Amino acid sequence: MSLPTAHAQNVYGSSDHWMGSKLSAREQELRSIVTMSLNGDPSGSYHEVDSFPEGYNYGDEDEVIGAVGGVENKPRILLMGLRRSGKSSIQKVVFHKLSPNETLFLESTSKVVKDDINNSSFVQFQVWDFPGQIDFFDPTFDSEQIFGSCGSLIFVIDAQDDYRQALIRLHQTLTKAFQVNQNIKFEVFIHKVDGLSDDRKWEAQRDIQTKATCDLADAGLDGLLRPSFYLTSIYDHSIFEAFSRVVQKLIPQLPTLENLLNILVSNCGLEKAFLFDVVSKIYIATDSSPVDMLSYELCCDMIDVVIDVSCIYGDDVEACAYDQQSASIIKLSNGVILYLREVNRFLALVCLIREEVFERQGLIEYNFHCFRESIQQVFEVRRKTQGPLTSLGSYSDDN
Repeated sequence: MSLPTAHAQNVYGSSDHWMGSKLSAREQELRSIVTMSLNGDPSGSYHEVDSFPEGYNYGDEDEVIGAVGGVENKPRILLMGLRRSGKSSIQKVVFHKLSPNETLFLESTSKVVKDDINNSSFVQFQVWDFPGQIDFFDPTFDSEQIFGSCGSLIFVIDAQDDYRQALIRLHQTLTKAFQVNQNIKFEVFIHKVDGLSDDRKWEAQRDIQTKATCDLADAGLDGLLRPSFYLTSIYDHSIFEAFSRVVQKLIPQLPTLENLLNILVSNCGLEKAFLFDVVSKIYIATDSSPVDMLSYELCCDMIDVVIDVSCIYGDDVEACAYDQQSASIIKLSNGVILYLREVNRFLALVCLIREEVFERQGLIEYNFHCFRESIQQVFEVRRKTQGPLTSLGSYSDDN
């Protein structure tokens, strides 16, 4: 499916001048036509940058050797599966912006790795990456400690490998975790599908889903334990879309956020609206209309455009590439406009708008400010109900 071309009046540099990480053809096109509000003179010099400046991430990892200790109030996302199934690659690509090609050099995980995700009041959780050789039936394995505070369990299956052993481990993992905590959200990533044809992808998903469901039914868990299945790859946006759905299930305010987006879409006549975490490109909420994968990919690429161009043409090299002044408008040749506005330090609203609707830009701007104020009120309610917490997702008066 061919992508629509984009047009803009102001062009900052040519595609030959883009520095930093390797760009896709679609991203190069978007970067060459972006029109956005920036701090600084576009005629100034630029320097080599990555998609996100140094320090613009979730913080350091906390590696835990042996049994994992410490009780946290944040929900846990457990990454489990056989060795070399791609668990660590998923974590590095989604949350630490590692290039997919560089994951080929990652060493196999030999111990539990705990990664603390702190970017906004809506997305605060821990990702625990488990080595594939862990034996859940070992007497020294503390199932209560591991699964007791778990919010979501992601089991990763390599679709390019013989997955019969993975299905056995999947059944063991799900049943063991369900015995300890029946509130866990179970997710299955059918991973590395980039090397398969479309027919082979759907065949693998159907085969894995059928066998896993039958195994659960034989164990008397049919209807009680219902995992969700996703086709994923780190070489496209499918892994981000799948992780978006996983994270959304851990957000108590999700119905409120979706309702706010539905009101915004209805009052402005928008085609689609996403509330993105700009670091991971996970959308933490969207309106009730179906998600089109092509639209989601365009929105993700637009976020990269905003960050990269801000890094290159910002007037302060040390300043954050995404701030209160971040905004972007991109007009596509099919009459659709991509519209991005900053909500807070780590959240962005990205919308798809018809060109004739965007003529009422004043109304859209006013409704956006009302939407942003409502989001901040949701932050305040969460602070009051959960007590004081340090949120990177909100601005103080000094920002």
